[in-house]
Amino acid sequence: MPMTCPLTFHVDDMTCGHCASTIARAVRAADAHAGLEIDMQGRRVRIRPTEANEAELLAAIAEVGYHPVPVADGAASGGRCR
Repeated sequence: MPMTCPLTFHVDDMTCGHCASTIARAVRAADAHAGLEIDMQGRRVRIRPTEANEAELLAAIAEVGYHPVPVADGAASGGRCR
């Protein structure tokens, strides 16, 4: 099983609970078993993918009308993820 590093995106235009649920549905459609954390206050979405890659997840969020920007994740910087 490949190691997956979490991906973090800043989504400045995620301003409410409806936005968060729309993004969550888009992520689940792209990767049904991904771990997902949404920080509304920080406008961050953290995903631990199981099937989709970063480009696919970015595209899924963009397709529902948001503008995700990748954020460097400290946990991934060591090159070792589980």
